[in-house]
Amino acid sequence: MTINVRPGSTVMFTGDSITDCQRLESEEGLGFGYPLRVAGEWGFRHSDRPVTWLNTGVGGHKVMDLESRWQADVLDARPDVVSILVGVNDTGWHSLDPDGYLISAEEFAAGYDRLLAPLAAAGTELILIEPFLLPISGSVEAGDMYVDDEVRKKWRADLDPKIQVVRELARAYGAHLLAADGMFAELAAATGPEYWAADGVHPTPAGHAALASAWLRLVA
Repeated sequence: MTINVRPGSTVMFTGDSITDCQRLESEEGLGFGYPLRVAGEWGFRHSDRPVTWLNTGVGGHKVMDLESRWQADVLDARPDVVSILVGVNDTGWHSLDPDGYLISAEEFAAGYDRLLAPLAAAGTELILIEPFLLPISGSVEAGDMYVDDEVRKKWRADLDPKIQVVRELARAYGAHLLAADGMFAELAAATGPEYWAADGVHPTPAGHAALASAWLRLVA
């Protein structure tokens, strides 16, 4: 079943850098990634159904960071639809940083649940996007560090249970799930993962286009 986005609806994207995508430097405030592509394609297809599009993603943010700004950045806007992509910054790779904190799957689930509860109570339609990690091989730059295959194995092992958390929360709240991790794994099998995310995390233009296309399939 798809989400019915009615004329005059407010749709909000939020999460981390994948959603942020330099939104503060963009004219429409939507950034240069999948939120902009969704808004553009929607406008092209549905000129008779205008929608207000908002983006409150912030690079580097984890679930706990979203919690700290949830009221001001999300709830106060009273959106009709909220799309959330968060989790890759909650993975164990932060434990490589002496100042980092390893967030358990249980803490991740509890924090994410606290984000969803007030939206569900308000009748907001929810789209949860799985965090994802593409199987890049070799040493590549990721953020401000270089990572190799062994590090990525640790990331993967820590991210998998958090992806499962997102799936379970989607079922519990009747939210629409965008199964991005599986989608990118399937796409990468045909082309190689670098085509979709050069560092395994941040999508290329093609990767953002894939996310936007999958997102639009969830709405009507």
